[in-house]
Amino acid sequence: MKKFNVLQVVVIAFVINIFFSCSSDSSSNNSVDPTPVINTVNKGTWRITFYEDSGVNETTNFTGYNFTFGSNNVLTAANGTNTYTGIWSVSIDNSGDDSPSSDLDFNIDFPSPPNFEELSEDWNIIEKTDTKIKLVHVSGGNGGTDYITFEKN
Repeated sequence: MKKFNVLQVVVIAFVINIFFSCSSDSSSNNSVDPTPVINTVNKGTWRITFYEDSGVNETTNFTGYNFTFGSNNVLTAANGTNTYTGIWSVSIDNSGDDSPSSDLDFNIDFPSPPNFEELSEDWNIIEKTDTKIKLVHVSGGNGGTDYITFEKN
């Protein structure tokens, strides 16, 4: 049986350490890519088919509104009479402020009116297809949970 000297053992340990530390850790954020979500919502108009604020169904506040997730992060809600403009984005959340951390946040911000201000949150994506996106937000203040579903027109 071959004996290894101290230098050979150190080199082997170094190579093994490099191999294992690069193989799994470097790809952890690659699995959380906002591009597919962005590409999905950028196509067409969307409507809110469900909105629940801390257990209260408030979907009717958004009946008749079409939402456009436009370029430059411009979010528009229009119903033929009223048009409201806000901003939107999809970002990687590594802050550990929610569970799971290292997920995607779907960010919405409407400065007015009050019903639309309620949508202004950093939402977690719980389901995404080409025609439906379900989001959830757990309040840090009162612990309430809000749900919203956008469906493509």
